[in-house]
Amino acid sequence: MQLDHATPEQLRQWESELTAEYKTIVAQNLSLDLTRGKPSPEQLSLSDALDGILKGNYQAEDGTDSRNYGGLDGLPEGKRLGADIMGVDPDSILVGGNSSLTLMFQTMLTAHHFGLTGPESAWKHSGTVKFICPVPGYDRHYTVCEQLGIDMVTVPMLDDGPDMDAVEELIKQDPSIRGLWCVPKYSNPTGVVYSDETVERIAALGKIAHGTFRVFWDNAYAVHDLTDTAPALSSIAEACARLGTEDSVVQFASTSKITHAGAGVAFVSASPANLKGLKAFLSTCTIGPDKINQIRHARFLPNQQALHTHMRKHAQLLQPRFEAVLQALESEFKGTDLGTWETPIGGYFVSFDTRPNCARETVRLAAEAGVKLTPAGATFPYGKDPQDRNIRIAPSVPSVAEVVSAMKVFVVCVKLASVRTKLA
Repeated sequence: MQLDHATPEQLRQWESELTAEYKTIVAQNLSLDLTRGKPSPEQLSLSDALDGILKGNYQAEDGTDSRNYGGLDGLPEGKRLGADIMGVDPDSILVGGNSSLTLMFQTMLTAHHFGLTGPESAWKHSGTVKFICPVPGYDRHYTVCEQLGIDMVTVPMLDDGPDMDAVEELIKQDPSIRGLWCVPKYSNPTGVVYSDETVERIAALGKIAHGTFRVFWDNAYAVHDLTDTAPALSSIAEACARLGTEDSVVQFASTSKITHAGAGVAFVSASPANLKGLKAFLSTCTIGPDKINQIRHARFLPNQQALHTHMRKHAQLLQPRFEAVLQALESEFKGTDLGTWETPIGGYFVSFDTRPNCARETVRLAAEAGVKLTPAGATFPYGKDPQDRNIRIAPSVPSVAEVVSAMKVFVVCVKLASVRTKLA
């Protein structure tokens, strides 16, 4: 199906045929959900051994009674687990609660209102504050900025990471820019892994940006490979150490999609100066994180080999779901002008771009047919995709059979929305 070369008569015929097919689907009263990248029940069950793993032994390796107050930094074994996931020095780690998003918000709040390196470094003193957001990207990052009144400017996401020419130019031209959001491995939603050159250029931003500029390096999918031949992500920490820009990057990760999503452990890795500022803020709002959960996780995943073995089990459950999505897109849209998509080998999403001005209508049609999709525009700041093209597909929760069914609906909705838009 090539819409750009179709006659009006051909378009009307396709519209009639697709409308009939769509009405048949609607009559089935389906109820399928591809909206959020959550682990499936089968994935969550992989970590059920966490329950009862302590067997009454609550003592950390340094002698700390994990049942008591304190330990703002986290326990040694908790820091080691974070280091295994993030590929950093355990001494650079602060261990938090179950959500890395919480740590991101707290870090941005500290930088904005209180200053990571002293009160004079607070962004609020500078008037307008802006963050660079590669698009399409992660909607929760945008929400953090909106909540704190931080303006967002966009740059395109390319095959090797953010458009670094655009990033560098923005920073040079606009002194109000204070940060850059990054999901460096299996970027949400495109699945892109940043190239070595991109990582090096991001590490070098600290040399040209304002002194309080911070890269928020959300490595949410650091160990979430779908294959054994996954590309390695270059170390941003090592690059910053070489360039002397250690203060310019703050890294985040968690076990949220590794163990029990709602009962995991989150980590932040940063320079001593950044950690000092963050801990000064945290000391005012907490007596310490859940240390019992840190020990549970450290004993469940005691080393990198255990972590790798565990993540291969996740991959075995996720891979057929991703294959169902990609096979549907390949069989229905290859060689057409109806859309483009990425083929990720890790992470939790497949990014699909419709023809211009078709994403919202595709999502609306799918919803009426019983298939929920992430709202069109969610992968752009303020929910506004200027071309109305991007749709994020999240296949992890439904069964493989349900993903197959949902994709049958999806392709019909893409075609129908595309033909109707072309006719209009």
